[in-house]
Amino acid sequence: MTTPQWGPPSPNPYPPQGMPSPYQGGYPQQAPMGYPAPGGYPQQGPAHFGLAMKRRSAFGVWVLMIITAGIYALVWYYKIHKEMAQFDSRRDISPTGSLLTIMFGGYLIVPPFVSIYNTAKRIGDSQRAAGLQATCSGGLGLLFVFVLGLWPLYYQSELNKVIDHYGNPQPGTQLPLAV
Repeated sequence: MTTPQWGPPSPNPYPPQGMPSPYQGGYPQQAPMGYPAPGGYPQQGPAHFGLAMKRRSAFGVWVLMIITAGIYALVWYYKIHKEMAQFDSRRDISPTGSLLTIMFGGYLIVPPFVSIYNTAKRIGDSQRAAGLQATCSGGLGLLFVFVLGLWPLYYQSELNKVIDHYGNPQPGTQLPLAV
């Protein structure tokens, strides 16, 4: 006599050696809430992951901004906000909103300066998420707006610190974030 089985057989979450794992790529496997991690041991390591940002030449960003009469600065501004949002999804960053504030907020004079100041805060948050000390200053960013428009050069050099901390990975590479 055989014992009845209740429900369909559960698949083995640990495939035999040489077989592809269903957990390749993406986020590492985590146990459901209330269950121990695989192997019964507590999970260790980073709790959050993000995607690597692109490393750009800070001087190159500034020169392109000058050559294109500021158009590249708008493209760059959108891209860094999008990359910061992908780097640390725990932060609520709107690349489109930031870009529109810079483009059309100038009619009210104040909004672009607030956006530039807040960008320094976001860069500082990215530095903290990488496990670095936040060194980006909104005050310096605003000062550099009036000194030959050097703020993109300053902000990109601060973003490059985050990228260099991880050893200059390819953009889009999954990286562990500090808690």
